[in-house]
Amino acid sequence: MQHAKTGFLLKTALRRDWLKIVLWLLGVVGLMAGAAGKFDTLYGSPKAMATIIETLKTPAMVSLLGPFTAKAPYTVANVYAAEMMVFMGLFVAMMNSYFAVHTTRAEEDTGVAELIRAHAVGRSASLTAASLELVILNLITAVLAALGLQAAGMTGADAAGNWLFGLGLGAFGLMFGAFTLLFAQVADSARGTTLLSYSWLGLLFIARMVTDVTDPKLTWWTIYGWIEKLAIYDQNTWWPVLLMLALTALVGGLALRLGTQRDLGAGLLPQRAGRRTASPFLRGPLGLVARLERTSTIIWLIALLILGATYGSIFGTAGDLMSSNPTMAKLIGTTGVRLANRAIVLAFANKLTVIFVILATIPGLITLFRLNRDEARGSLELVHAKSVSRLRLYASVTGFGLVIALAGLALAIWGMQLAGGAAMGPDALSLSRYMRGFWGYAPALIVTFGVSAVLVGALQRWQSVAWALPAYGFFSLYLGSLLDFPDWAKQLTPYGWVNDVPLKAVDWGQAGWMTALGLGLLVLGYLAYARRDLREN
Repeated sequence: MQHAKTGFLLKTALRRDWLKIVLWLLGVVGLMAGAAGKFDTLYGSPKAMATIIETLKTPAMVSLLGPFTAKAPYTVANVYAAEMMVFMGLFVAMMNSYFAVHTTRAEEDTGVAELIRAHAVGRSASLTAASLELVILNLITAVLAALGLQAAGMTGADAAGNWLFGLGLGAFGLMFGAFTLLFAQVADSARGTTLLSYSWLGLLFIARMVTDVTDPKLTWWTIYGWIEKLAIYDQNTWWPVLLMLALTALVGGLALRLGTQRDLGAGLLPQRAGRRTASPFLRGPLGLVARLERTSTIIWLIALLILGATYGSIFGTAGDLMSSNPTMAKLIGTTGVRLANRAIVLAFANKLTVIFVILATIPGLITLFRLNRDEARGSLELVHAKSVSRLRLYASVTGFGLVIALAGLALAIWGMQLAGGAAMGPDALSLSRYMRGFWGYAPALIVTFGVSAVLVGALQRWQSVAWALPAYGFFSLYLGSLLDFPDWAKQLTPYGWVNDVPLKAVDWGQAGWMTALGLGLLVLGYLAYARRDLREN
């Protein structure tokens, strides 16, 4: 039977993953409920409500959060849905992609799936159990999110909107979980599956961003935009949820079908033949790491460049105060309006740079974590058998990851300046002005890298904790202003130590000591790595 022992595998997977599931649920549901409980305080007054409504209708915010389509009279719940729905969908989609890879391709890479197949288990049992685990995960997420919103009691919220918010998130996350299961059949490794999943998610997010600014009707074709069409706390439109579930069933069914047609450990994508002889660049660990990371590095760098250019393309409308507020033009004159437009663009560029530096951190940390991941799998045994010192290996992996992260940040800012210059015409800002963002946030990236290196060297089993720094940095700096975070809460991550570059000049003294701190942590990470025992496979 194709699905024999599916129930047993499902129970085993839930018993194994319960802690990870609880932590993800605490993060997602806690964020939703905590923010909902604070919105009445933030936007309860008519003045605050009018200000945030105007802000949400600007092209810059439309590109980030989606169009504000609620009808007057506006409520706090309308603002909450506008600010939170798109990004909560992003977090839930990432959660589903993580668990989909973890329960499928990751088990094949480590050999667990092969041991399972050696017993009386159906050919499709593992993939079916993984699918059911995603269903249970999203159902729990949906119910807890809805109950959390009910308990928050926001002004303007109703039971229908709360449950639509929760169930909409659950269906949205399950849809991207199904896409990841499909990619798990196409790619030949967990790394390839992760790369395809997040590339697909990023592509759809950028497509949604562009269509929301240019023509919201086209957002229907982006798939990601379906979550905006729920019109929560306004019209409460339920049928996009059915659309998500229908696509989930279609993609999930295709994944199950393809899963029966491939060999264990193989993917459906054809693999090209390798070289007859190894490249001379593979004579050292740096060349080896660069070769292994080549494809994903190229994709990340191109994606960051395109992301920067995409955001920069709306600078022509983001700072167009002259057409949106003619009264202000009369009051402060043409020169004053031009300066105000530039200030708005720079303030927007500050928020975008936060996004860029956090995204650029991701490929760097993925590369850094290879040091322990490959060691645990036994992939580095041949390297350790040669006359390669730990310093050389550590420096190669760490150095390559850090350079890639810094290069990604620079390319994103460069793309933003190129497209922004074309959109703003004669009022365009110079590249050196935008590069303030690079020089300001690069030290924070180095500190984050240093903290991660210490975990890699001293607490290798806890290295994943390092992801909390960019994750919290994104949340506190990107949404912290909307949620009225205190300054100390924003400074719990290195990204919160930076001033408002490129709007302001770089604080070189601060940049200097942060860089020194980051480099010192990298050295400390090496000392810990050099003194610990290597793990054998």
